Amino acid sequence: MSTSAAADVLPGILQILTLAVILVAIHRPLGEYMAHVYTAKRHLRVERGFYRLVGVDAGSEQTWRAYLRGVLAFSVMGLLFVYAIQRLQAVLPYSLGFPAIPAGLSFNTAASFVTNTNWQSYSPDVTMGYAVQLGGLVVQNFVSAAVGIAVAVALIRGLARVKTGTLGNFWVDLTRGVLRLLLPLSVVAAIVLIVSGVIQNFDGFTQVTTITGGTASIPGGPVASQEAIKMLGTNGGGFFNANSAHPFENPTAWTNLFEIVLMLCIPFSLPRTFGRMVGDTRQGTAIVAVMTSIFAASLIAMTLFETSGAGTATRLAGGAMEGKEERFGVWGSTLFATATTLTSTGAVDSAHDSFTSLGGMMALLNMMFGEVAPGGVGSGLYGMLVLAIITVFIAGLLVGRTPEYLGKKVGPREIKLASLYILVTSTLALAGTALSFAIPAVKTSVVGTSMENTGLHGLSEVLYAFTSAANNNGSAFAGLTANTPWFNTALGVVMLVGRFVPIVFVLALAGSFAAQEKVPATAGTLPTHRPQFVGLLIGVSVIVTALTYFPVLALGPLAEGLR
Repeated sequence: MSTSAAADVLPGILQILTLAVILVAIHRPLGEYMAHVYTAKRHLRVERGFYRLVGVDAGSEQTWRAYLRGVLAFSVMGLLFVYAIQRLQAVLPYSLGFPAIPAGLSFNTAASFVTNTNWQSYSPDVTMGYAVQLGGLVVQNFVSAAVGIAVAVALIRGLARVKTGTLGNFWVDLTRGVLRLLLPLSVVAAIVLIVSGVIQNFDGFTQVTTITGGTASIPGGPVASQEAIKMLGTNGGGFFNANSAHPFENPTAWTNLFEIVLMLCIPFSLPRTFGRMVGDTRQGTAIVAVMTSIFAASLIAMTLFETSGAGTATRLAGGAMEGKEERFGVWGSTLFATATTLTSTGAVDSAHDSFTSLGGMMALLNMMFGEVAPGGVGSGLYGMLVLAIITVFIAGLLVGRTPEYLGKKVGPREIKLASLYILVTSTLALAGTALSFAIPAVKTSVVGTSMENTGLHGLSEVLYAFTSAANNNGSAFAGLTANTPWFNTALGVVMLVGRFVPIVFVLALAGSFAAQEKVPATAGTLPTHRPQFVGLLIGVSVIVTALTYFPVLALGPLAEGLR
């Protein structure tokens, strides 16, 4: 190991230990608070005013179908609004002189932010003015994250309730998620970021004279407020093209660690909320143990691949430093990359396209897991609970008894819904990649215009894009030019289907559980709070991913890394 690599080890280990201590410290209080938010009987005055405005009876309960209609109706309205505000940008105040955004790109961006993906096929600081950034994108950062948490809470209620058939009220859950959780945490986070050097202004572009006598245009903007919710809501859309590698968004190693904490704090605390709401905190502890184990294994693998990158140049540099910030080093970059791809954040502080082949493969695998370790706000928890349901079904088959999870029977209907949930994202990712090369006219555009690299790495770039879109992540291999008719349309559709079709299955599953009686535990019941179940759930998660994606990984990053 080189001297520079050795010098990076201690700070890297200290970062990881600090992150672990912080997450352990906030896991219980934040998880308990979120359980209180979604179970409290009293409505705040501002919430009651909102309910009257939109005509919602806050005391009414909804079936899974009514809850789903609320999710879809709200999301469609958001999609249309974000599309319209982009098309009208030229006449809006604070547009900074930017023209209206083209229709294809407007659709892609609207689909991206409404689905909590925040994929960006454009350079934000030279494309969108403050009206679109604040009125369209930042608003969706809040509400799309709140939708994800609401769906997770609905599934928890389905597991906790007995013969009700109802899951709560979507409009109440959405409102509370924004006003009681995301908004106050974002205000605190934004203040910390401002104090730490992240900019927050409405100055537009400032012309300055460089030390060589030339001129440069320095962008400004309300960055800290957007940065806070982009991380807390596991959104990921950057204010600048360089995203969290830009010094105005992420100025120091300290802010880098703080932003990682923001990404992980809600997803890692939601299992505690789950345990509290189902009346057994041991269940939440088992889920968070699975999430932590997968996260740790992924982080170790990616860091090893990047610090021992193949080739003399990378070894002498102490690791594969191409595309990484000296401010953060290899360890800070792999920690951020692991956090952002194992959640649905997609923000980057380094160029994933410049990672070693096997390091980039780990970023891909993190998304292929379904982003469940800990995953996006809400989506990570309900994804892991679906895997838990599949795990108890498999265990039930092995011992020859009807499987149960938290006293609810997992029958043919439930396992079909869980299986369909798992199949959606993998089908979208693999089909989108295949069609990009199978349709002659599309292949011409992809190979001739979009792909900067050909061969194995070019395939990896396209696979990464569709995997990111299907799992609502938003990160990308930077070598791919995605602002084309094919990618704007295909990725936009994949993001919408990858977000809302799984939500349909989750809510149907929740409704099925809510209508059931609770089955008493017997000697043959599989305990789902013990290390045995934790190991089984990890195994199922890995096997499902490996069997689904191994063939295409063997054609892309794995083949490239083993050459």
